[in-house]
Amino acid sequence: MDSMRALLHHDDFRELETMSNRLNRILSKGGISNRRPDEAMAAADWMPVVDILEGHDDFQIHVELPGVEKSAVKLSIEKGVLSISGQRPQGTLSEGTRYHRNERPYGRFERVFGVPDSVDEQKLEANLKDGILTVRLPKVEKAKPKSIQISVA
Repeated sequence: MDSMRALLHHDDFRELETMSNRLNRILSKGGISNRRPDEAMAAADWMPVVDILEGHDDFQIHVELPGVEKSAVKLSIEKGVLSISGQRPQGTLSEGTRYHRNERPYGRFERVFGVPDSVDEQKLEANLKDGILTVRLPKVEKAKPKSIQISVA
């Protein structure tokens, strides 16, 4: 019984943070959000977290999607808008088991991002490995910074 109690023991601050995150998700569906103006979100069950990086040759978006199959993810890019959507299934329980705590989100998700003009939309690449979706958005040739040598006269 002590091992079960240890599993179920919770940190009050963590519980408060979880409730705060849930409230923020609910409010963001109603139009109140901490998203940037160039991002949009459709009604979804959860929103995966992302990192956006810029390199010399490209932009990269890393999306945390543990437990999501490649076939359940859809990417589209049109008129400067990148949409990443899909679905994570709810886990199934075997006979005689029940949840004591279920904090991992499941269901539909969607993230939408404005894409800079410096991106070559025709060369978008995506790879899902170890629960991380990496979307590579190569820059057009003219957008890459160039080094110019200065001659001394």
